Amino acid sequence: MAGGGGSTESGEPEFQIAPMIDVLLVLLIFFMSITSAQVLEIDKDIKLPVAADAKKKDKNAMFETAINVRWIAAKQQSIIKLDSQELDNEAIVNTLTQFKNANAAHRVIIRGDRDVPAVEIQKVMALIAQSGIDDISFSTLNQDG
Repeated sequence: MAGGGGSTESGEPEFQIAPMIDVLLVLLIFFMSITSAQVLEIDKDIKLPVAADAKKKDKNAMFETAINVRWIAAKQQSIIKLDSQELDNEAIVNTLTQFKNANAAHRVIIRGDRDVPAVEIQKVMALIAQSGIDDISFSTLNQDG
């Protein structure tokens, strides 16, 4: 038989779009799920301080933990959350030590409320130092919003 322009009788494969859409949807779901895990670490009640000259976060940082420090003015106390879990100081040090032992390049991001006294942030930094982590960043806004 003479070959005719790509019909199914000629034996040439045709491009199937349905499997390609399936693959794209699986990738979309995968990236949405890992992104939402990062978003859950952020405490929406924290009002971050403004630092106009702040540098953007390094996108290549894979191993990082957020510590949220919220100030309760009525009680004059801070609430410390490690990845959205409120833990005592010893548990924070133990958890961060495990992270450091698993990956030497582990980073901690401190998300302190703008009303938190500096002494409270120093206490959090001391906890991080006890765990052996020396890569600490602070989360800020570049404009008041």
